[in-house]
Amino acid sequence: MSSATPPPPVPPAPVPPGADPPVRPQLRRSRTDKVVGGVCGGLAEYSGIDPLLWRVGFVALALAGPGVPVYLLLWLFTPGSRAGTAAVEPRAVRPAGPRSPVPGLTLAGLLIVVGLLVLITRFTGWDVGPVGFLGTALLVVGLGLVAAAFGGGRRAKGALVALGVVLSLALVAAASAPWPDGDVGERTYRPATAADVRPLYDQGVGDLTLDLSGIDVSGLDRPVTTRVDGGVGNVEVRVPDSADVRVAVDSGVGNVDVLGGDSDGGFSPGAGTAAWTGDGNPEIVLTIDAGIGDVEVSRG
Repeated sequence: MSSATPPPPVPPAPVPPGADPPVRPQLRRSRTDKVVGGVCGGLAEYSGIDPLLWRVGFVALALAGPGVPVYLLLWLFTPGSRAGTAAVEPRAVRPAGPRSPVPGLTLAGLLIVVGLLVLITRFTGWDVGPVGFLGTALLVVGLGLVAAAFGGGRRAKGALVALGVVLSLALVAAASAPWPDGDVGERTYRPATAADVRPLYDQGVGDLTLDLSGIDVSGLDRPVTTRVDGGVGNVEVRVPDSADVRVAVDSGVGNVDVLGGDSDGGFSPGAGTAAWTGDGNPEIVLTIDAGIGDVEVSRG
């Protein structure tokens, strides 16, 4: 007596080629994952990128220049998530493949390239500037999008598109805004001799310290003359104890303290305002044009 062979399993029905794509939720500011306005949390929910990476990216953009206005624009024009509403149920589609490695690799490459540009700006004479930073970052994201177009996997393009939009807005803001010229970041200069003193120290964003206290001013045939142009950041200048100094300060926003006379009493900053010490033959003539930040001139 033989048993009948069981019939083979019925293969699953093929997914019709015209199946509807999954419903992508609208970009909204998060009400549950937020530090300031929920923008980074909303971008994380929309793109699938960890919100910490978005926050790190906005901090980097803020250091480069246009991060704060871009965040404010997204905060203003992105609607907030509605409390009590159910999440959108995705429609049935064919099973998604494995998560694509392209977004992670692109983000890693972006951080590496930006780090290299920071080192170049810091330790060489080449000032990349905000436009250079953002343009290079956008180029890396564009290459990631090209790689994602030829690869599969889930969320290979949406995250990069969202990041590219943010970088594009930041690049437009950086290219159109009158950002301060000069160096970016904290700078300290200590010339050893009078001949080493530059005629101009130009600082765009960041604190500047000019230490002239090590210069021997005895026997000079002419005064040491220099100018400090500060953008956004504090300016500190130290002069030798024995030097007769003439200081002229034009300050925008911030406190001014010149050789013990601050802006609250004894020294009134403004165009052409000067402070003298010693006789009428100064060894150091210093002109400071400050934008936003405190100005301090002291003896070393």
